[in-house]
Amino acid sequence: MARLGRSELDVFGLCLGGNVFGWTADESQSFEVLDAYAATGGNFIDSSDSYSAFAPGNRGGESETVLGNWFASRGNRADIVLATKVGLSRANIRTAVAESLERLQSDYIDLYYAHADDPDTPLEDTLRAFDELVNEGTVKYIAASNYSAPRLAQALEISDREGLARYVALQPHYSLVERHQYEGELAELCVREGLACVPYWALARGFLTGKYRPGVHVDSPRAGAAAKYLEDDRAVAVLAALDRIAASRETTVPAVALAWVRAQPAVIAPIASARTPQQLGEILPGATLELSKDGLRELSDVSAPAS
Repeated sequence: MARLGRSELDVFGLCLGGNVFGWTADESQSFEVLDAYAATGGNFIDSSDSYSAFAPGNRGGESETVLGNWFASRGNRADIVLATKVGLSRANIRTAVAESLERLQSDYIDLYYAHADDPDTPLEDTLRAFDELVNEGTVKYIAASNYSAPRLAQALEISDREGLARYVALQPHYSLVERHQYEGELAELCVREGLACVPYWALARGFLTGKYRPGVHVDSPRAGAAAKYLEDDRAVAVLAALDRIAASRETTVPAVALAWVRAQPAVIAPIASARTPQQLGEILPGATLELSKDGLRELSDVSAPAS
């Protein structure tokens, strides 16, 4: 377990992504994955009020509904650090949190993210809406997702100046093959301000699981997006390095990819999802695996973005 930024939340080294619940995993399958994750000591789950609106026939909120039913059936809500997300605007936040809590069958959210920065919504309005929820006890801590460094710094300055609830974590897009969005200003800001980094797509939409190889067909709704990385020579070289290191450590390719992300500045727990307990078993070692300095250096060098 590691402390999440300046909060009092202690979380497992792998955050289980809830984006597949109610989408590629039905409720029964989702329960199997959730039970297996909790059985290993996992306690950190990520969702959103928009998951999984992109699936045919869905409207959004399906992931939260599955989680709420799981909490109700297992009686374990207090054991889980639950993160979910909301679109911005003060009125929307107030309405959305009530709807999320109803779906989650809970009276509080541990970590509530602004899902994406909206330049048309004043930062202070968003922070005041969040602050009300924290003061009411509906939300324990707040966090930001998909914020630029300047906007995140401005939000933190407003919180400090006005005495409002302060973001304790950032959820950026970050993996071995997508490094440019986080590294540099954002990473430095997180370290300086004590924010925890909880990256999404840490396995590059599944590409870094190692399933996607030239000439191999993968039956997955995400196959098209993941397979595009095969057109990138750098990404293919990253996969080859992961293969070597995984073999030498007698572990899985995704575990090595997640361990590299976890070793980066301010990162506490990368997010990864699983549709089955078998898939979960492939990623779980990444929560505790510690790579050698040589292994970290090899992966950093082979994945370095072109200058």
